Amino acid sequence: MRIAIIGGKLQGVEACYLAQKASWQVLLIDKDEDIPARALCDEFVQCDVIKEDNKCLNILKESDVILPAMENLAALQTISRYAIQLGIPFVYDQGAYQVSGSKIISNQVFLSTGTPLPRLYPEGRLPWVVKPASSSGSAGVMKIKNEAEFKKLQEKPGFPEQWVVQEFVTGPSYSIEVIGFAGEYQVYQVTELEMDEQYDCKRVWAPSHLDQALVKEFNHIGLTLARHLNLQGIMDVEVILHEGQLKVLEIDARIPSQTPTVVYQSTGVNLVEILGQSFTQGKLQKISMEEQEYQGAVYEHIQVAYKRLKVCGEHIMSAVGSLKLIPDFFGGSEGITNYSPGKKEWVATLINRGKTREEAWQKRCLVIERIMKEADITTYIDLSPEEE
Repeated sequence: MRIAIIGGKLQGVEACYLAQKASWQVLLIDKDEDIPARALCDEFVQCDVIKEDNKCLNILKESDVILPAMENLAALQTISRYAIQLGIPFVYDQGAYQVSGSKIISNQVFLSTGTPLPRLYPEGRLPWVVKPASSSGSAGVMKIKNEAEFKKLQEKPGFPEQWVVQEFVTGPSYSIEVIGFAGEYQVYQVTELEMDEQYDCKRVWAPSHLDQALVKEFNHIGLTLARHLNLQGIMDVEVILHEGQLKVLEIDARIPSQTPTVVYQSTGVNLVEILGQSFTQGKLQKISMEEQEYQGAVYEHIQVAYKRLKVCGEHIMSAVGSLKLIPDFFGGSEGITNYSPGKKEWVATLINRGKTREEAWQKRCLVIERIMKEADITTYIDLSPEEE
């Protein structure tokens, strides 16, 4: 299988990593040259898919499937046209993507399907969490703690039409992926998320500690939303467990970063491989998740600089140039990093697995200890939102 992945940032890292694990030939295309996924593919071509029609068509024509790993709507629409012209399957659902790309429309879908979510303003009470309606992930998210801060927010241009205001809820966070194709749908392993002090995801665990009754409820939520959207592709759903109830925060109908790798490490299930096979064979490639043997996996991002090691959200991986995959990284399972011996400032995604979640964590701690010892690091920092 030859897969063309469009976009070499964090989603591209995820897609290239899993496509390589499937032993596929990986073509990566991006308009920029110095991108994180540059060294994680078999072939890289620098190309602006919007402006360079002939070049892009010529590059794509030998591919078996095209997977977008970015969120530029104009580029997505252009690639969709190329895919139709070339007769190549394109793993993209425009309708679902446009719903998930607007938090306002997403919330309307949640309300119409009876999906539990945090109360929306003016219901609920302070503190509020305020999100730009069209942003992705934690970008632009603010916590409003009092009426004075809320009054300042009301003075911003575009308020309230371009903002979503919800009651701030606390609790552990979880994610689940859903794949849909030709009217069939499947959910996969629940992963557990941890945030840094700026609410950016810094660590992902599997298996999660979510109660099995709540896992079934979460599965039902994911399948209900996928059916409502008639999903053709992949979508992830993020929730918070607040006072014993799951509350949906957002959905994203595109290849996510972080969680698919953790699902692969824990279960051996490769979501990129399932997507590629489904779109090329014309039928959802179903598997029995109950038959998978779950192992422990922990995945996190670290930043080394100024004699300190800090666990950070994934944003630190996006602007450091090309990353490489290193097996047995400082004694761990794998690392995705710009590290090289003697380098004083670097970042890494640490991937560690074990027979159990606890064993994976023990391996991870040994990796941290070894890094600190070999790099002569004296300070370790691992902050959570309440410690901002």
